[in-house]
Order: sequence, then structure tokens, then C-alpha cells
Amino acid sequence: MSGSMLLLLVEDEPLIALALQETLESAGFYVLTAVDGVEGRKALESTIHDISGLITDIRLGSGPDGWGLARCARSKRADLPVVYVTGDSAHAFEAEGVPQSVLLQKPFAPSKVLSALEAVLA
Repeated sequence: MSGSMLLLLVEDEPLIALALQETLESAGFYVLTAVDGVEGRKALESTIHDISGLITDIRLGSGPDGWGLARCARSKRADLPVVYVTGDSAHAFEAEGVPQSVLLQKPFAPSKVLSALEAVLA
């Protein structure tokens, strides 16, 4: 599944970001990380044609939230796989989430992100 795929991970909680990055890299993915919505948007703009998927928290501090990042990404690449992770925004997934995306409710085992990726990359 992973091969040499590059993923963009946008997560403002350092410990969660580190755990997810380690899990993804252990599975063979390359991971580009961003710590907030502003950095995430910049990374999307510069790598939109290079990344194989977006994993984003919903509440990201400054800049767009995860819903906005995913919509921005999909406006540039309609087929980009998206996995959302959230502690408190799952209730808005049906209204705010992009089609054919997956949402993981925090807390979750970091390995769950691999199952979510498998679902959206398939």
C-alpha cells in the first residue's frame, strides 16, 4: 500500500503528530508535517501533485481548519484521499467532510490511521 507515497500530515498537537508520523513512516510512507492551518495550506500549495493523501486534524489553531484544508486540496485534486482526525468535531463530518473521506475520533490507536488510509487509498 505505501511504496514511496508521500503524505501530508497536519496536526497541531506535537505528541499526536509524532505518534502518527512514526506509525506512518514505520509502514513505509514518507511524511511531510505541518503544525497549523497556515503551514498546512502552504504545504498543500507546494506539494498538491506530489502527495498521495492528506491526514488532517480539524481544529488547527491559526489559518484554515481541517475541513477547509480538505476542500482546498480537493479543489485542486478531486481524487486526493483525505483522513480527518478529531477530538471534538466528529458531529460535523457529514456536513463538512469531503466525499470519500474517513474520520477518526480521538483518542485512537495510531495504527488505526493505517486502516483509514487503506480505505481511502483503495
